[in-house]
Amino acid sequence: MKHGLSAEERAALLRQHLDEGVPLARISSQIGIPLRTLQRWTAGFRAGSSVIALGRRPRSDRGSHSLPPDIVGAIEGLALRRPAPTIAFIHRRIGAVPLDRGIAAPGYSTVRAVVAAIDPGLRTIALEGDAAYRDRFELVYRRTASRANEQWQCDHTELDIEIVDAAGARARPWLTVVLDDYSRAIAGYIVFTGAPTALQTALALHQAVQRKKHPAWPVMGLPDVLYSDHGADFTSTRA
Repeated sequence: MKHGLSAEERAALLRQHLDEGVPLARISSQIGIPLRTLQRWTAGFRAGSSVIALGRRPRSDRGSHSLPPDIVGAIEGLALRRPAPTIAFIHRRIGAVPLDRGIAAPGYSTVRAVVAAIDPGLRTIALEGDAAYRDRFELVYRRTASRANEQWQCDHTELDIEIVDAAGARARPWLTVVLDDYSRAIAGYIVFTGAPTALQTALALHQAVQRKKHPAWPVMGLPDVLYSDHGADFTSTRA
C-alpha cells in the first residue's frame, strides 16, 4: 500500500492507536505501512496536536544534497536502530548501497546532516520508547481531585534495597501503593518479592478500603475512580 494518504486519512489511522489503544505494529501489518513510518506520523501528530502536523513537510536536509529518498530512508533507519550507532558506522554501512546502483556514495558530512535532521521526537520514540517521549515532549494534563476518595492511583515500584528471602537468596522487594489523589495519603500498600501480580494488587486494595487499626491512619473507603495500568498485574480473571 502506498503512503499517499491525506492528513485526515493519516489522523484516522493514528486515532486507532491514540484513542483506542491499537498497537502500531498491528496497524502496520494490516495496512502495509512500515512501523517506522507510523511512529514518525505519531511523533508529528503528538508534537503538533493537529491534523496539520500529519501533512507532508519539506525535508530540512533538502538542498544540502541530492540523495534519493530511499537512501535517505536507509540512513534514517540505521540511525534509529537500538543501540544508537555512530555516524561513522552508518557512513560505512550506507556506502556500499549506492555504489551497487551506480550512485556516488554519500560523504560523511552528508550522512551526518541526514541524521541531524531526524525529528527529535521520532528519535526519542525509536531509541528510548514511548515513556521517554511522553516525559520530554508531551504536555501533561493532571486532573486534580476535589475531595478525598474521588480518585485513587495504584502502581508498583521495585525498591532500591536488597533483602535475603526465605531461600537465602538476595532479592530486591517490590512495593505496591494505593494513593489518594486529593490528600496524597497512602490508602493501602504491600511489600513482596517476585514479580507483581493481580494478587498483590488485590491485597493492597483490600487494605486500602478497610478501616485501619492505627488511629493515625484514617484513610479508607471506596474511590469513585481507580487509575492503574492495563497489564496482567492489574487485571484478574478470578470471580
